[in-house]
Amino acid sequence: MKALEGELAIKLFNRERQRLIITEAGRDYLAVVRDAFDRIAAGTERLLQRQSAGVLTVSTSPDFAAKWLLHRLGHFAEAHAGIDLRVSATLHHVDFAREEVDLAARHGDGNWPGLDAVRLGAERLFAVCSPKLLSGRRRLAGAADILKYPLIHLDSRSDWEKWLRGVGIEDAGVTHGPVLNRASIVIDAAINGQGTALARTTLAAWDLINGRLAMAFPESLPVSKTYWIVCPKATATLPKIATFRDWLLAEAAADLRQLKKLVPQPGDRKPAHAGRSDRSRGRPLRREAV
Repeated sequence: MKALEGELAIKLFNRERQRLIITEAGRDYLAVVRDAFDRIAAGTERLLQRQSAGVLTVSTSPDFAAKWLLHRLGHFAEAHAGIDLRVSATLHHVDFAREEVDLAARHGDGNWPGLDAVRLGAERLFAVCSPKLLSGRRRLAGAADILKYPLIHLDSRSDWEKWLRGVGIEDAGVTHGPVLNRASIVIDAAINGQGTALARTTLAAWDLINGRLAMAFPESLPVSKTYWIVCPKATATLPKIATFRDWLLAEAAADLRQLKKLVPQPGDRKPAHAGRSDRSRGRPLRREAV
């Protein structure tokens, strides 16, 4: 205040016995600046509102959008009516500096310099199929029954060979079955009863929880790359971004809690090694939660 009085060369307050008493000049000046202060306060409020509400543009892969995000958008809209969510499904990694995108869901190792990255959750790779393949005379009772139905492949036929080796089955002859180029299409083919597919925790979660899909066997393998929520570090704490990120994390955590209840326990079905052919080498199988 003294600096302002010095700049104006006008006394705005009288200082009497540890009290400040506004002068007549101070009253006149207050009338002039009050409108400016009010406009500053209103502008600040509008800015804060835009940070916590308004348009939020999110970039995801088509697979993540179709198999994970789409089913949940209604829940987010109900809980956060002030946020106008826009979803852009694309295969390329968005350039936050050049594109009008606030946040993205990416699949990878989490190493993107300059970006704030939070892992959506741990993932495992497991075999899935239509629930109807787990009943009847030709039911899948264990991993040794893998060739009873076609194997649905993603991009190449090496996926099933690696997975079977990982759970202890060698030379299973996995050259049959269709090869598809999108993980979401692979999962939908399994839902339709066209065979057995390999799926990651995140993309299969909704269909497993809602009974459209079932784990063919309890065996699963860890995967190194998972889904991450990323945004520029400079905007990571903006309220609308933090709100959406917290919602994503809460949804993923709820999925894992429900999926743990669906994992077959070791006595629920015939062990995977039972009736195994001579092609199996007998390595230990992994029965772990998704």
